Amino acid sequence: MFVKDRMSSSVVCVDPDTSFPEALTMMKEKGVRRLPVVRDGKLVGIVTELDLLKYAPSPATSLSIWELNYLLSRLKVSEVMKRDVITVGPDEPIEDAALLMRQHRIGGLPVVRDGEVVGMITETDIFDAFVDMLGLRRGGTRIVVKLRNEVGALHALTGHIKDYCANILSVVTLPVASIPDESYYLAILRVGGGDIPGLIKALDQMGYCAAEDGCGQAAS
Repeated sequence: MFVKDRMSSSVVCVDPDTSFPEALTMMKEKGVRRLPVVRDGKLVGIVTELDLLKYAPSPATSLSIWELNYLLSRLKVSEVMKRDVITVGPDEPIEDAALLMRQHRIGGLPVVRDGEVVGMITETDIFDAFVDMLGLRRGGTRIVVKLRNEVGALHALTGHIKDYCANILSVVTLPVASIPDESYYLAILRVGGGDIPGLIKALDQMGYCAAEDGCGQAAS
């Protein structure tokens, strides 16, 4: 799965000379929290709702509403935007975008090709992809197993699943937090069809289950 598969292609952009009130109004009307700043078709910055709110007047200000409106109307996006923009390419894996957001603690990335903004990908897009990767919208039964970190371990597991005529809807692997040497890893699967109760019982008897209460629930 790539960034282009999950990004929003309808990007709301602003010019550096856009005023503070115009940018804030645009965010509210379009339901977005960040605006790429573009000049001559090229990305030059990004402004977020938080950036703008930092410049909002304090309730304790002694200025009149007319004075405030005048001052804010003169404030340009170029004065509050971030110029060092973290971006991602449309053909990069979506997990790379997720890692960038996590490392830089940001909620969205402009998607850029040759300096031109072609999309936006946000934390919501990442969450949706995560939900789909785990197969949550496909139903089935969730099974968690512990596998030895060796060649053929996952293949052997899928063979047991096949023996019970079950279909693998999704599979995700991750380290076992309690085993720092990485000799085992967890596999989280969603399976459907076949004899699911029989499969879970068999996996439990073969020592696959990661939890004391078994691999999963017999009901989907």
